[in-house]
Order: sequence, then structure tokens, then C-alpha cells
Amino acid sequence: MDVEEVFHMTGGVGKTSYAQNSSLQKKASDMVKHITMETIQELYYEVTPKSLGIADLGCSSGPNSLSLIKDIVEAVEGTSHKIFHPLPEFRVYLNDLPTNDFNSVFKCLPDFYRDLKKDRNEGSPAIFIAGYPGSFYGRLFPNNCLHFIYSSYSLHWLSKVPPALYDEHGRSINKGNVYISESSPPSVSQAYWNQFQEDFSLFLKSRSEELVTGGRMVLILLGRIGQDHVDRGNSFFWEILSRSLAISVSQGQIEQEKLDCYDVHFYAPSTNEIEDEVRREESFELDRIEMFEIEKEVKAGESCGTAVAMTVRAIQESMLCNHFGDGIDLDSLFDNYGKMVGEEIAKEAIKPITFIVVLKKL
Repeated sequence: MDVEEVFHMTGGVGKTSYAQNSSLQKKASDMVKHITMETIQELYYEVTPKSLGIADLGCSSGPNSLSLIKDIVEAVEGTSHKIFHPLPEFRVYLNDLPTNDFNSVFKCLPDFYRDLKKDRNEGSPAIFIAGYPGSFYGRLFPNNCLHFIYSSYSLHWLSKVPPALYDEHGRSINKGNVYISESSPPSVSQAYWNQFQEDFSLFLKSRSEELVTGGRMVLILLGRIGQDHVDRGNSFFWEILSRSLAISVSQGQIEQEKLDCYDVHFYAPSTNEIEDEVRREESFELDRIEMFEIEKEVKAGESCGTAVAMTVRAIQESMLCNHFGDGIDLDSLFDNYGKMVGEEIAKEAIKPITFIVVLKKL
């Protein structure tokens, strides 16, 4: 399966779309918004460019990306007024894989520009926004054209499912599991770790060539607390998906063989693993790394289990449909998923961990 050709958040604005089911991601970015704004303000104060290059890597298709750009523009405006410096023009590059629903983002642009003009007597700032399809595991932009890079809830997605999960006949060594679990052989966690090292190192190297010296990156990604890959956090949500898919097998909706060779291209790194890769790659100084937890917001009349299920569905739907085909009943699958999440939360809290990482180009 070619991840770059298949993977995308569910587009549009319907009930199961990412746009309608990304409140958790928005809450995470809001919780650490002060860090993001401090970082862009420090950068602007140091560099004061006439043209400020900004990239959002993994922008997806909901409203979160343009909301961030508005916050950045306002933060830079405040700093420019304080230091009596003319406001720069903003070059904004929205990046995601080619299958992303960029159209839904572009349709929001008229409202975005209209909102910026409100309450501004001196006219709105010059902002040039473009879509940049492609994988961020490799070069995307010309040398030294960016000042600030932001990526939220994207870097835990690997460039591909680790090839080492499959034997010479294409059979998975992680049968019945979609991610690292207690029943997985030790070689499974090693395969995922090796793929993360390769991908994250390439990501850092690519961005170091595109950022100016002193440029900043703010990265928000899922992770884990300790060395154990199996915990009651992010890995546990994948365990529940494995169980839900097993029910679909028992109901004859999908074949066991199909489940046995379905693995997700996901990895939740630890703090040490992130720090080690940054040091090893040598292009960036680690300014800051912090860990935090988020509680899922629940809509009126909706259970917590259903809210989590809808979020996971918006993220995984493209991959599940591609692998299992039309035979899979996603409504039934995620109904079971939501019930299991609710049952598990009633027993003991599930605490997914998120990191914010701030890097400075050396």
C-alpha cells in the first residue's frame, strides 16, 4: 500500500468528516498556543524579515489550519508595532499529501480574508496562501525560503508501514494486531522504531535546508511516557481497533487474512527518542519539549466513546476502505469501537500523551 497515494483525513464537511471531528486536535493546539505564539514572536524579533515564510505541514482539511495562520499574523502584528517595524508580507504554504481535500480549505479563504480586514483601520496585511501537496518526508521547498514551520498531529504518521513487519511472502509477523501490542513479537516494536528514526531524521534534514539560519519549528505530535510501547494511552486506542476489526471478521464482513496483514503507519515516540534523533541529526537546537494530556470534548448528547470513535474514523477511513474494500461496514465497526472505548473508560482512564517540540535551526 502506497501511503502517499491513499492516506488522507476524511474530506468535506459531513458528519464523519475530519472538519467535523477534529476538536481534539484544535484543543491541543490551543493548549500550547502560547508557546507557538512566543516562538513566532521571538523569531520575528530576531530576524525582522520583509517577507515572512511560513509552512503548515500536515494542514489537513478542517478549519484548524487557517485559524492558526490568523493567530500567527496577529502575533507578528503585535511584535512589529512594539518595535516600530513595518509589518512583513506573509507567504503561507499549506502542505499535506496529494489526496488531501485542499478544496475545502480554499473555500474558506474568502471568509478568512474578510475576518482579517475587520477592526483594521490601516488595511489588512499582505498574505499569500498556497497549497503545497507532497510528503514532508523529503524536500518540499527551495533552500532558505522559510522562517517558521508548524506541524500539528502529523509527525506520528510514518512515511509507510515498516517493511520489516512482513516476511518474504508478504505475511505480517504481527497477526491480529494493527499496531504494537502485548502479543506482538519484540521485532515489531523494533521495526516501528527503525522506521521512525529513518523518517524523523529525513524530516529534520529536509527542513534544515528549507529554513533560514535561526528559523524555528513547532511540532505537536502524539507520543508515550516511557520505554514501554504498550500503555493505556495512544497504543491502547489501536488495541481497541484491532478488537473491533476482529468482531467484523467474526461477523463475516472481512476476511481474517485481510486483518492479519493490516498494520498502521503510526508511531508514538518517547521524549528520549525525539531528543536523541535531534542530537544525532545535528541541524537543530532543541529549545523546548513538553508533554501534556488532553481530555476529549464531547458534544451534547454524545458519549465519550462515540466522540473518540468518530475522531478515529475520520483519520482511518481512507486506509480501511483501501485495504478491506467495500465489504467493510464502517458504521458497525466504529459503533463497536465506541462501545469498547466507553466500557474501558468506565474501568480506568485512557490517557493519550501529546508532545510539543520547539526547534531552532543552527
